[in-house]
Amino acid sequence: MGLQSALTTALTGLQAAEATIDVVGNNVANSQTVGFKESSVVFATQFLQTLSIGSAPSTNSGGTNPRQIGLGVKVAEISTKFTQGTIEISANPLDVAIQGDGFLVVQAGNGELYTRNGQLKLNAENEIVTATGQRVLGFGVNDDFVLQQNLNNLQPLTIPLGKERVSQATANASFSGVLNPSVDIGATPSVSTSIVLGDGTVAQPQAAAGQDFDINDFPEAEPPNISLLSDIPANDGSAGPGAGTVTYRFTFLDSNGEESAPSADYVINNPGLGEIQIDNIPTGTGPWVERRIYRTEASGNTFYPITTIANNVDTTYTDQTADGAPFNTQTVMDDELIDPGSYSYYVSYYDPISQVETRPTARIGTRSLSAPGGRVRIDLSQVDPPSADFTQVRIYRNLSDSNTEFLRIHAGDIAASATSFVDNANDATLQSINIPVDLDGPESIESTPLVDLVIRVGETYVDSFFKEGTLTFSAQKDGSDVDPKELAITPTTDVLELMTFIRETLGIDTQSSEQDTPFPTAGSVSLLGGQIVITSNLGEENAVEVPLTAFRMEPSDGSDATTLPLTFNETQLADGPGTTTEMIVYDSLGLPLNVRITTVLEEKKPNETVYRWYATSGENEPFAGSGVDTVIGDGLLRFDANGDLIPGDQRRVSILRNVTASESPLEVELDFSQIKALGETNAQGDPISTLNLSSQDGFPPGVLTDFIITNDGTIQGQFSNGTQRTVGQMVMARFANAGGLQQVGDSLFNIGVNSGVAIKGVPGADGIGTLTAGAVELSNTDIGQNLIELILASTQYRGGARVITATQELLDELLALSR
Repeated sequence: MGLQSALTTALTGLQAAEATIDVVGNNVANSQTVGFKESSVVFATQFLQTLSIGSAPSTNSGGTNPRQIGLGVKVAEISTKFTQGTIEISANPLDVAIQGDGFLVVQAGNGELYTRNGQLKLNAENEIVTATGQRVLGFGVNDDFVLQQNLNNLQPLTIPLGKERVSQATANASFSGVLNPSVDIGATPSVSTSIVLGDGTVAQPQAAAGQDFDINDFPEAEPPNISLLSDIPANDGSAGPGAGTVTYRFTFLDSNGEESAPSADYVINNPGLGEIQIDNIPTGTGPWVERRIYRTEASGNTFYPITTIANNVDTTYTDQTADGAPFNTQTVMDDELIDPGSYSYYVSYYDPISQVETRPTARIGTRSLSAPGGRVRIDLSQVDPPSADFTQVRIYRNLSDSNTEFLRIHAGDIAASATSFVDNANDATLQSINIPVDLDGPESIESTPLVDLVIRVGETYVDSFFKEGTLTFSAQKDGSDVDPKELAITPTTDVLELMTFIRETLGIDTQSSEQDTPFPTAGSVSLLGGQIVITSNLGEENAVEVPLTAFRMEPSDGSDATTLPLTFNETQLADGPGTTTEMIVYDSLGLPLNVRITTVLEEKKPNETVYRWYATSGENEPFAGSGVDTVIGDGLLRFDANGDLIPGDQRRVSILRNVTASESPLEVELDFSQIKALGETNAQGDPISTLNLSSQDGFPPGVLTDFIITNDGTIQGQFSNGTQRTVGQMVMARFANAGGLQQVGDSLFNIGVNSGVAIKGVPGADGIGTLTAGAVELSNTDIGQNLIELILASTQYRGGARVITATQELLDELLALSR
């Protein structure tokens, strides 16, 4: 081999030094590359020239070692040092630094690659990518933000800032407060009663054609004027009154036999010797077509009829009627007069078959009567009955000391009453009959269409106030507004539908959800005597108030909306103080729903206090066309002797969402466990109760605005509504022999033949390192060590070059020998 081998051996040294310098140069060049891992060159001897293998010790020799000449060096391995690099904080929240073993998994065109460079960013599609554009892989989430943890199907991770939106339906609500056991039990509900709703299909009597309700058509039935009367007692022994004082009185009769007020007394001192001739008998005018004469017996004071003059012509009458029977067996003269005063009248008609009485006419009056009183003739020809079914007439008049209290003075068949009636009833007679006028008229029933209703406002009747269109109803509960509701009014919408609509809008609970403990007094909306009666649930907090503007009608014909004159009066006050709380819950779409909860003390037992709670919501949505019911739940709160809530009763509200496209029903569990039944008082010593919402787990829609990455690679999205949701999780991989990985550029590694398979998992599991967000792992290049290695390699290179130089010189000397 000789000097020639020295040349080749020195050359391998040069090559080894060059390899070292190359590796050191790469290490130094990447000293600022995030996640870079430096490499080192491992050398091994090359072939050896064996001159002797040596000899073993013997009796003649102590043995010799082998004689071998090395033929140079070779690069056995360029190994990557996966020691931990320094962690440095960065300004990018997406940057991650790996602490420990493992690599981020990224997407390659033909599979997966791996990197420790945690400098990440979002691309135009909100995907997480490396600085060189590779998509970072991990676990995605489904529509419910649940991680899809399939290591065999990793997905590109996305953070859809400004795009992803989330909401959460309320499932639980917790309350705190005190319900005082010392307050009064709620035993009396509030009651509000409407004005009378009349049946407008029964017409009101109107003035006859060409007539009006003129009091002049109801004249005073004045008595005959007897100032011109004269008499001639006979003395011929003929038949006539007995001897003594004989008194006469005269009345006028109309064509129906109705009688005027009687005249003053006309007294004759009769000698009793025969008949009595009376001259200058007054004649009637106007409706008076006959005259009737009454007389007493001699020295008597009871008047009996003696004759009726059936014309207005004869002015002389000869009385030949003897005292005694049959004269004194006749009907005694009715001398009753209306008391002095001012009077008005109402006329109505009655159907004896249906037993329906019409509303009365407009008030007719006023007729004034001076002392001693008088009579009034009522001309019924001025009034038309509504139909032939109404065969009876009824007349009402006020009392002398009241112009508002009207009592019945007459009821009879129209045929018998003909066209007139003379009123002579005094107050005592009316009060003995005591049948007041019904100004409201025929009452509606549940099946009466709303468009046929009529109401009375004072003495004015308002009909057709309900019209086809939309009715809006708004009211209050204990001073707080309830959500207005709308009802479509059609020609067939009836009173029962209106009452149901009112009950559902007001959230009046009619049946306890606790089957074993029904309401002591159930709420209701009923019809009594044509009046809608609203009975609230028990407790002052549930007291119903219907304002004057509660009902607003918007006709479908485009005419102006109006406030209906349908008014209510509070006829009974509620008792039983309680509490009210209003809270917002959210449906599956994140829509806010207002819920109102009231409480009232229901029962006191020796070792138990029982409160009842009621829940309503104006956002409750039954199926379309099935009403507007706002009742969403009720229940009991039972407290033991220590004031602690006894578990066991159902405490849940159920809100229907059958119109809005969200999950229905929304059921919310109510947690009252933090409420106590204790006797708290205020500064004045009055008992107090409170009910407050502590928490609820729903929230409105929010947009993804920020995120954080946890140590285990979980990406937590921060939404504008304050909530958090997992939007993905980074997955890492480790290898049994990371040094066996193949570097492919861009700080990426690929599986090598000696690396082993990728062992995937989440950061922090199965020996995989963890992640630090907002930081990066710096290059682990040791500049000082690499400079030393550079110096050593340079020295090695110069030494190898010197060997070659020396060998060249020797060869030159050898060649010179030949010369």
